[in-house]
Amino acid sequence: MSYLIAFTVVMVFMLIGEWISTVTKAFIPSVFITAILFVLGFWTIMPKTIVAQASFDTPFVGICISLLLVHLGTLMNLKELVAQWKAVCIALLGVIGTLVLTLTVGSFIFNWHTVIAAVPPLTGGLVAALLMTNGLKAAGITALVALPVSMFVIHSVIGYPLTALLLKKEGKRLVDNFRNGKAHISKNGPKMTKKAVATQPQQQIFSLPVEYQTPSFTLVRVALIALLSNYIGLLLNNAINANVICLIFGVIAHQLGFLEDNALNRAGVFNWLMYGLLAYVFAQLSLTTPQVIGGIVLQIIVLIALGILGMFIASWLLAKPFGMTGEMAFACSLTALFGFPADYILTTEICRNVAQSEEEEEYLTESILPKMLVGGFATVSVASVIIDSVFLKLL
Repeated sequence: MSYLIAFTVVMVFMLIGEWISTVTKAFIPSVFITAILFVLGFWTIMPKTIVAQASFDTPFVGICISLLLVHLGTLMNLKELVAQWKAVCIALLGVIGTLVLTLTVGSFIFNWHTVIAAVPPLTGGLVAALLMTNGLKAAGITALVALPVSMFVIHSVIGYPLTALLLKKEGKRLVDNFRNGKAHISKNGPKMTKKAVATQPQQQIFSLPVEYQTPSFTLVRVALIALLSNYIGLLLNNAINANVICLIFGVIAHQLGFLEDNALNRAGVFNWLMYGLLAYVFAQLSLTTPQVIGGIVLQIIVLIALGILGMFIASWLLAKPFGMTGEMAFACSLTALFGFPADYILTTEICRNVAQSEEEEEYLTESILPKMLVGGFATVSVASVIIDSVFLKLL
């Protein structure tokens, strides 16, 4: 029965986060609340293996990531993906701003190894934190092993609310334009919200009768695209991250008619996979303790402040030349702190809570979500891999 207890606890934490987000109109994002609950649980009575006991372990999460990224490709078309090059540039330049301030000012305040160990999580989220932790162990720098994950824990507490605040301001600006008739929903784009998908007729795939287009038929096709993407990633020796290939191939498969709009929502498994992936991310918070964080909290706070300030300066200066508001540009840069799935959850929560109708929610989602997703992939899946490989050699 222990596995059922573990699953219930994990889902209760998710539920509390969602309810608080709803009550506060997304002023307090669900991922922020859920992260705090996991930290407090791990620091008190909750076993550190609770997420694995709830069945959300490494093999399941490997499946989740690939399937979800292919699914997200069905929310976009090729034209839209290419159109997000501005978001990619803003996000990457924000990362450069972080590197400049932390490596210059930070190096004057702290020793070199401390800065090198702490900066990657600011530019690549959890993946970068785990890679740097393993690198520190291999290099024998045991005194700093806890620093990368501790950095991830604390910058998540700062990054989630800050990103939510920026997106809410951007959402209110966009929805005002929509209400005043200055903007409209794209007629040709895929539907991005669950409500919009529910109103769409079942798409004919391969001219099969509707009764044969079962959820398993959708899952098989999504899994095939995910499998092909990971195989290509291996052939390329991960020169292009497999996660990025999953997204791109998902877009292509959708364009070719192999996958329908919003595939996993139509199959009814999207939320299950998303909760599993999110639970696994929060499980990494078990790697820290109050004593460990207490001993390095000063370094973490100062470096986070420098990193976010670097993102702010770069994105705010470049927002106007790239045709974005300062809030949208800064939010794109902040995706480097956490990446997928948090960027998806934060964005959809804000869109749902700012909107007062299904049409407004659809417009906000199609206006903001592609920028956040592509920005997150540019930083966490691409830039972070390069930055990690360089920084590990500098230890």
